[in-house]
Amino acid sequence: MKKLLHVAVIHLLFFAFALSSTFTLAAGVEPSPLNGQWKGQLKVPGGSLDLIITIVPLTGGTYYAALDVPKQKISRMPVEVEFKKDDVLLKIEQAGSRFTGTLSDDKKSIAGTWEQPGLKEQVTFVQAVASVVSAPSFKPALPYKLEEVIVPNKPAKLRLGATLTMPTGNGPFPAVVLISDSGPQDRDASQEEYHMFAILADYLTRHGIAVLRYDDRGVGKSDGHYAIATTADLVTDAQAAMGFLRAHYRVDKKKVGMIGHGEGANIALLAATQLKSPDFVISLAGYGLPGRDVLRRQQVEIMRMIGANSTQVDAALKLHDKMINIIRQTPNNNQARGKVAAMIRLNNADIDPLMARARAAQLTSPWYRYYLDFDPKMKLGEVRCPVLALNGNEDLQVTAGKNLTILQKGLKANGNRNVTVHKVTGVNHSFQPDQSEWPLVNGEQKPNFSPKALALMQTWLDEHARPAPLAIAPTPRSNPKTTLQRPSKPAAVQKTGR
Repeated sequence: MKKLLHVAVIHLLFFAFALSSTFTLAAGVEPSPLNGQWKGQLKVPGGSLDLIITIVPLTGGTYYAALDVPKQKISRMPVEVEFKKDDVLLKIEQAGSRFTGTLSDDKKSIAGTWEQPGLKEQVTFVQAVASVVSAPSFKPALPYKLEEVIVPNKPAKLRLGATLTMPTGNGPFPAVVLISDSGPQDRDASQEEYHMFAILADYLTRHGIAVLRYDDRGVGKSDGHYAIATTADLVTDAQAAMGFLRAHYRVDKKKVGMIGHGEGANIALLAATQLKSPDFVISLAGYGLPGRDVLRRQQVEIMRMIGANSTQVDAALKLHDKMINIIRQTPNNNQARGKVAAMIRLNNADIDPLMARARAAQLTSPWYRYYLDFDPKMKLGEVRCPVLALNGNEDLQVTAGKNLTILQKGLKANGNRNVTVHKVTGVNHSFQPDQSEWPLVNGEQKPNFSPKALALMQTWLDEHARPAPLAIAPTPRSNPKTTLQRPSKPAAVQKTGR
């Protein structure tokens, strides 16, 4: 039990490290056969669990990998990958689990053994493929224009691959930039079959709003390296995207806002404190607590999820606090990495020294250091534009009650009266409703964005992002008895109130 406790403690320390893990690939493997989503079924007492491993190649020969277990509401849990020839090793440290398998000759499945405390089972992961559409194949035309574009971020000297969706008509239209949560994500904010930003962009564009969504640094068609970027660096990406929209001839330059999810919400709020700020902001699962407190709360939630007792939770939090103090009090990265690596090995004798050093490098990265010390409260009072903040009450990563209260108080501190907050019932961190409410598509339930949250956004946007309608005053009637008249003045164009 003592060994298990040490493993659980050190594993759970990294729960909220959103960069997840980066892994060295075997030389010469391009493209990687592991790229994509892999689905398997794990037999457990009383039933089975669907396991979904998502592996995304990044620039520089690295991977972003994550585990999802829908039945247990586990989303994007970091996965370590070791891949040599056809041998695959997946380590899920937060759950104390590992999978050892072999890639099939056709590269479409990985068969092996899943191990976790008290359980050892054979599992076969099969690479997910797109659904086959029955004939006749027909894809209706979209009721808006979709365009692949490149967004230049001149200060950072990089280019971001993006998709712009534009309503039909001449415009000008209100517009929004979508900003993703922490961790390297594609422009659709894809998680297995759930493409959060693609759904959001489709909905908003159908309702008359232009939408720009972009790949994070080092993902898809975007330049740069996500692992060395801080939250402040990512603000410049969002600003570049906003500038791109304001320069578009079919966009209303005075109605350009930002919609951010998770860390993306805080990026949008930071952008709203600077020059050339967005005209409005929608915060989805934004946090009001300092980054280090968010990490602490997340660790408690994940430990409860795997059944840890109060003694184990307390031990994990003490170790967490000690580790964070070392990082914050040791500005020299080489010294900090040495101390952190030593602490990791002290609390987990089985960990490989190279892995301990790699973990220490992650925990002292520019992003992680910035995240630990970033306190949203310090900047919220500088936001002057209208803000809508939505958080789900089923969110285990950013608790709704505490964070919404801080956001609301901070945003209103200096007189911003245009702040609206809502706690959305039955919604998780990814703004998905309960699985029982997912729609049926070809006989199967598919994840979707909460209709309740969409309705709240639409109502708010109708008030804050729509230009006031124009009405033409009627031309005064002429007097039929008068033979000679002065030329009438042109009809006046007047703005009407809502």
